[in-house]
Amino acid sequence: MAATLPSKPIRVPLTKWTFSMNPGPFNLKEHVLITIFANCGAGGVYAVYIITIVKAFYKRKLNPLAAMLLAQTTQLLGYGWAGLFRKYLVDSPFMWALHEKEKRPKGGLTRLQFFFMVFASSFAYYVVPGYLFPTLSALSFVCWIWKNSVTAQQIGAGLNGLGIGSFGLDWSTVASFLGSPLASPVFAIINVLAGFILNLYVLVPIAYWTNTYEAKRFPIFSSHTFDSTGQPYNISRILNEATFDLDHDAFNSYSKLYLSPFFAFNYGLSFATLTATISHVALFDGSDIWQMWKRTTSAARDKFADVHTRLMKKHYEAVPQWVLINSYSSHGGEFYWLVLLLYSLPYLLQPGLNVITELIIGYMYPGRPLANVAFKTYGYISMSQALSFLADFKLGHYMKIPPKSMFLVQLIGTVVASSVYFGTAWWLLTSVEHICDPSALPEGSPWTCPGDDVFYSASIIWGIVGPGKMFTKEGVYPALNWFFLVGLLAPVPIWFLSRKFPEIKWIGLIHIPIILGGTGNMPPARAVHYLSWAAVGIFFNYYVYRRFKGWWARHTYILSAALDAGVAFMGVFLFLTLQSYDIFGPHWWGLDSTDHCPLATCPTAPGIVIEGCPVF
Repeated sequence: MAATLPSKPIRVPLTKWTFSMNPGPFNLKEHVLITIFANCGAGGVYAVYIITIVKAFYKRKLNPLAAMLLAQTTQLLGYGWAGLFRKYLVDSPFMWALHEKEKRPKGGLTRLQFFFMVFASSFAYYVVPGYLFPTLSALSFVCWIWKNSVTAQQIGAGLNGLGIGSFGLDWSTVASFLGSPLASPVFAIINVLAGFILNLYVLVPIAYWTNTYEAKRFPIFSSHTFDSTGQPYNISRILNEATFDLDHDAFNSYSKLYLSPFFAFNYGLSFATLTATISHVALFDGSDIWQMWKRTTSAARDKFADVHTRLMKKHYEAVPQWVLINSYSSHGGEFYWLVLLLYSLPYLLQPGLNVITELIIGYMYPGRPLANVAFKTYGYISMSQALSFLADFKLGHYMKIPPKSMFLVQLIGTVVASSVYFGTAWWLLTSVEHICDPSALPEGSPWTCPGDDVFYSASIIWGIVGPGKMFTKEGVYPALNWFFLVGLLAPVPIWFLSRKFPEIKWIGLIHIPIILGGTGNMPPARAVHYLSWAAVGIFFNYYVYRRFKGWWARHTYILSAALDAGVAFMGVFLFLTLQSYDIFGPHWWGLDSTDHCPLATCPTAPGIVIEGCPVF
């Protein structure tokens, strides 16, 4: 491009500004800025969940301007946190960057060649599970053998059961919910797998087959909500349509809210994960964090004498602090004290543990689902975005990229990405008939919205009904509060054993917060996703790593990126060329995107009548 584009300056009419279409040879700093620009939109827009449940699940009107502003503000709020902590997390010299370079082996494939080879294969293959044979995404042989057994299908179903014996021949099954297993260390994979086994193969079977919380009235695995008769909970019976909040009299005359045994214990484990994280960090890393904080604050007072910070401050002007925190001034009104509370949350919790935001606002504003999901979104995504922005700033710090250029690229990337996400979501919600309603969609349709369905259920549990009517004596699940204590105490024996027997290295690799939070992505992730993810991750990061360490070091991450890219590009291609025109492939047994385990969702309590299920 530098050799072909014209270099003659072009003047902007009626101004003194000029620019050139040819800024010179493409360099490493420009490449980093392009990467950061793309990274700003790679994580999705969390607020789209709110827009989807309002329009597709609650069937209410939503002003598109308000929806767009919601998407923009939730994404941009993280710049405030990034600005507040930039001094300690970007300028600080006590963090390490990777400067290592690797030579290409003589006669072998370059990494780029390997990437394109895998990319082409992934792109071509995904047409099979993504369009022609969706059943490949979840193969559950137990269900095919025992077609008329509810218990067998509950045990073997990969999508709506315990998933024993199920697997998927689709990279999206492996990586879509938990990320690429090739990028996860094997100790983390094993800890997640241990948490999966604890929940699905210990707690859930015991609770279900002992009928704890009337578990047999409901599916063994489901993210939906139910009433006392085992039927789906009829939200319209308890929701005041005029005010869009809980009608207490209607709720008291209808039914308490019930969950499947898996969903109930998943919330219990999320409670345990919160306290286990605090306990684990205090025991294992408390003294180290304190020492690092003292070193960082001491270095901050000395204005960070390391070479990177000196060069950046000498040659480039920093972004003014008021720019990064200006977004704070726009949030006021009668609920300003809630906003102040919201801003205090990142000091108290870790990303991903957004159940604490649901819990707080659920007690403060019970019966108001939109307030709940909005508070959760602002509380969670602002911190998540801040960490992403700070990571990009740190990369730019070591690459000697001007801070103003970094900030401008991040800002434009965030605005563009959130606008595109919002525009796409709004278009789909207004153009796809029966979107997010699997019972009304044609076979093979990709618009089932599994993640939005979970978000909707959470808005019912924490917003409409509220934790006061769920996890206290007024509700069904007060005993789940004991999980807070379990999580607080669980890291203690591991910490004691690791200090008592320091020569046994594997004890120190037992990570209680990861184990307790292992099934945090379920649902929308299902058993088949976890089992496939763990199998691939252990194979590559244990077996291949030990047997072919050189190949693993050179190709594993490239393989992961190529597989992801191939699936993503083919998914977009299939939608634009076929699925957007309601062409979903030939009608045959393999077109069904389920795992052909229809009885897995059936209750087994006597007298419960569900369409398509036997009555016991």
